[in-house]
Amino acid sequence: MAGEAYPLRNISHVGQRKLTVDRRAAWKQFIVRSLVCLFFGSFLAAGAGTVGVLIMFALEALLIWRLVTTLGKPDLFGLVLNTSGTQRDAVWSTDNGEIHYLVGEITKAIGHPDIAQVIYNVQHAVQGDLINQYGAGSIGKATHSGSGNITAS
Repeated sequence: MAGEAYPLRNISHVGQRKLTVDRRAAWKQFIVRSLVCLFFGSFLAAGAGTVGVLIMFALEALLIWRLVTTLGKPDLFGLVLNTSGTQRDAVWSTDNGEIHYLVGEITKAIGHPDIAQVIYNVQHAVQGDLINQYGAGSIGKATHSGSGNITAS
């Protein structure tokens, strides 16, 4: 897999971020969807009988499964690099220790550029899509392959 490297003089900022599941929003979404399911399911049960009740229970089981899956997601910890240009990159991991170590190593390298090169493999890296749907910088859903620019879809 190809990687990217930045000259130390181009790195303008190194920071950490933490993403957590919004549990309150997950519960709110579950309750609203359950109420809608029960409302329409009662009409379906009245019209279709036993089959309608089974469909309603299957949908409610699906909603419970989605809630448990959402609430079970681990926190993500990120290392964010800003360069002197407009580029920003991030490494996300479920292990805060890895990210904290990387921030320290990059900061140390910026302070002492004459030190030998260090290679560190992130064991708990997280890949995924970038979704930025707020403010003036809304890009919708974007994907990043690990090199090059982010592409919007």
